[in-house]
Amino acid sequence: MLQPCQDDYTRNFSSFGEMMDFHTSQAKNSTWERIKVNQLKVAPLDKDSPLYGDSTSFSPKVSEEAIQDTAHNLGLAIRLNGEYYPVRSTAYKGLLDRAKIGGNSLPKLKRRQLAGMLNSCLSLYPNASALVLIRDEKISATHSGDESDYAILEIYKLLEALTCKLDKRFPDNRFEGGYSDHAITSASWSLPAQREDLLGGYEKLLEAKGKKALISKLMPGIRFSTSDTALASAKVSALLVGDQYPIYIGGMLAVEHRWQRKIEDFEEALDQLFAQFGDSLSKLQKLESIELEYPVNAMTRVCKKLSLPKKEALNAIAMFEMTYGG
Repeated sequence: MLQPCQDDYTRNFSSFGEMMDFHTSQAKNSTWERIKVNQLKVAPLDKDSPLYGDSTSFSPKVSEEAIQDTAHNLGLAIRLNGEYYPVRSTAYKGLLDRAKIGGNSLPKLKRRQLAGMLNSCLSLYPNASALVLIRDEKISATHSGDESDYAILEIYKLLEALTCKLDKRFPDNRFEGGYSDHAITSASWSLPAQREDLLGGYEKLLEAKGKKALISKLMPGIRFSTSDTALASAKVSALLVGDQYPIYIGGMLAVEHRWQRKIEDFEEALDQLFAQFGDSLSKLQKLESIELEYPVNAMTRVCKKLSLPKKEALNAIAMFEMTYGG
């Protein structure tokens, strides 16, 4: 069984209370530290490095399991306040950004060489700062320390704000499930009590077109995702679930972890998204009156608009053809 300190650790939640307890505890036991970039000292932590067999050089909070897991994965450690911490894979991109280096060749270097290159580059920026997240025995993020570049939006506070707004706008909403790993957190809700109000008109339209079986399976819902170890925004989408794939309706709410954003900004954006829920469904309903003379060409343009890679675009077009029977 994987432990929270391991990079591949995941957690599924069947109840919202369980998910809130997890993220509240996680936030309580996490530490955010601002430090000058040139004070970040990187060391190799693979099985051949001296540090691998020297657990006394690490913080007392770091277990042997965390050290071994890091040696198996990223293979780097950082010294903070005289103590070493293993570096989680989620912090790697931020560490490269702080050193202002990149490239496909870096992961191929031996850990000793990579650590040396990082230290040489980090030392060039004495005026820059980094915001370091220590979580579950490892350094899990190395964001920019400039307050305009990264804003801390605690996951449990985002969840708390979201459920508060959901309960006011959509009473008797149902928590469908949640997921969390070291890179991303997500959760979804369905809105059974509002199904008739939101889908009544759309249901009658599809029924008239002989598509009653499709609409009978659909349920309005909300999906949430965020990350505090990457640059992902706090996102909320309105969607219809119940079919093989969810149908996203309207725009996606996205509050970036930047520009000194606060939970209040997320709450304000939620009000706008929920207010547009009905309008978004009305727009979806109007699409039923539009006939496509060249549906494959239309889908091809959609894929180009989204800048999908060629392979994914071809798969999407093939699935579209199968769906409409072309």
